Amino acid sequence: MKWIRRTPKPAQPVTPAVRDVPLRDDGIRLGQFLKLADLADAGADAKQLIADGAVTVNGEPELRRGRQLVKGDVVTLGDTSVRVA
Repeated sequence: MKWIRRTPKPAQPVTPAVRDVPLRDDGIRLGQFLKLADLADAGADAKQLIADGAVTVNGEPELRRGRQLVKGDVVTLGDTSVRVA
């Protein structure tokens, strides 16, 4: 019997699940959305997270608290991603 040495497959990147957060209106500002999605406790917390560059929108860092989000936008903070639905 011949033994075959197998090389391990490289680990596949794990894509985190995206949670949908429904809106009643057509759009919402980023700071308000962070509070609605329970990513920030208060507006001051949202402002600091955004100013620190910890928040991305659709994969791009966003520094404007007043950025208008529309349905389909994905906001990420750390390992958590939420979609405007």
